[in-house]
Amino acid sequence: MSDETMRWAPAVPAANHPGGALRRWASGWWSVVHLVLHPLALALHVTALVLLVTGTALVPVLGIGFLLLVPARLLVAAGAHLERYRLAAVLGVHVPASGPCPVTGAWWRQLVLDPRPWRRAGHLALVSTFGVIGAGVVLALAGTGLAALAAPAVSAGLGHAGEYSWPFGIPGTLHAPALLVAAAGVLLLALTPPVARAFTAVEVLTARALLGPGRGEREAVLRRRVETLTETRSRTVDSVEAERRRIERDLHDGPQQRLVSLAMQLGMAKRALDRGGPDAAREFLDAASSSASAAISDMRHVARGIHPPVLTDRGLDAAVSALAAASPVPVDVEVLLPAGGRPSPTAEAIAYFCVSEALTNTAKHARASRAVVQLWHEAAPGAGLLRLRVSDDGVGGAAPAGGSVADGGSGLRGLGDRLAAVDGWLHLDSPPGGPTVLEAAVPWTVGGDR
Repeated sequence: MSDETMRWAPAVPAANHPGGALRRWASGWWSVVHLVLHPLALALHVTALVLLVTGTALVPVLGIGFLLLVPARLLVAAGAHLERYRLAAVLGVHVPASGPCPVTGAWWRQLVLDPRPWRRAGHLALVSTFGVIGAGVVLALAGTGLAALAAPAVSAGLGHAGEYSWPFGIPGTLHAPALLVAAAGVLLLALTPPVARAFTAVEVLTARALLGPGRGEREAVLRRRVETLTETRSRTVDSVEAERRRIERDLHDGPQQRLVSLAMQLGMAKRALDRGGPDAAREFLDAASSSASAAISDMRHVARGIHPPVLTDRGLDAAVSALAAASPVPVDVEVLLPAGGRPSPTAEAIAYFCVSEALTNTAKHARASRAVVQLWHEAAPGAGLLRLRVSDDGVGGAAPAGGSVADGGSGLRGLGDRLAAVDGWLHLDSPPGGPTVLEAAVPWTVGGDR
């Protein structure tokens, strides 16, 4: 399949894809596993709920309840963490943790009025009732189905060669009841995954509502998000303007001067040709040819600084390898990206310029003997992250250890602003004496897929 075919092939929804219904049914057995695990954590959940309710009821009695609320909150938090982990490990559902305590004031106010333990306790109560009921239902369906499938064979093994014993002593022949019982067993087993998915769907919704951030926390996150986007948009505009001025300066200092020199040399060659013939003009034409070659080289250099062609044609691995080959400091390159897959062009470009800026700073300031560039794909919600790390064994001191990118040079600040605008991040760790480590991450599909 060609690249263009892969790029423009429409995505087929899993439900409509051939075999998608069967895969969905088979994945429902993970819901069965999730429900069956409920009784194993029942003791922890019930103990946490009993301590929480009892401690709250005894708070007015000389504050005795506080002695129970502390372990109750710890057990409730442990139960919520266990449920979060189980949802992620078995069902692949990631529920974010809630934020800090929204209640201010004395410690006892936070202990009693903090809504997070009560929301978690509500979820544990649901798990201890609805979840256990769901576990019983799916176990009954699966167990009865397996028993129905095994019943004819067991009956034949017990010597009922001509008859099959129905419940309550109702006689019947072996052949016809065996088919009916086997069909009933298959039907029950076929119904088990969808029923389990229905139970776990309710549980996932309640887990996101009760274990995740509350409404106030979500609104605060959205406000911070708007503030961040407003700030990064302003910095990105400034960064783009600075990049435009850099390109204008490079064109003025490089190709423009070469072209002016070329025009002057061609004018002198023309006048020499009029006065002394071809031999007199040859020297000026040779100089003009050299100026034209230098102008082409300068234009390629400027274009490479805007977007290198090798990045578009051959991808990030080849482009970073070219940077490493051109660096005066020996560079080891380690690229671990999915076979046959590439990040979006925006993600590739940002990662490329991060590596380019880091290697440029290493060559100019680090006095390093070796550098290492690492790029890899990191699993994350959505399509994941494109991660990179550039390290060297130089003298360090580019920024305080653990400091922000704002402490670095204008190039790093521009990259940090560009990354922040697309929900990425950049971190520089360069203590005096070294080593210097620059790490960055950008969403895999930022700016659109290929």
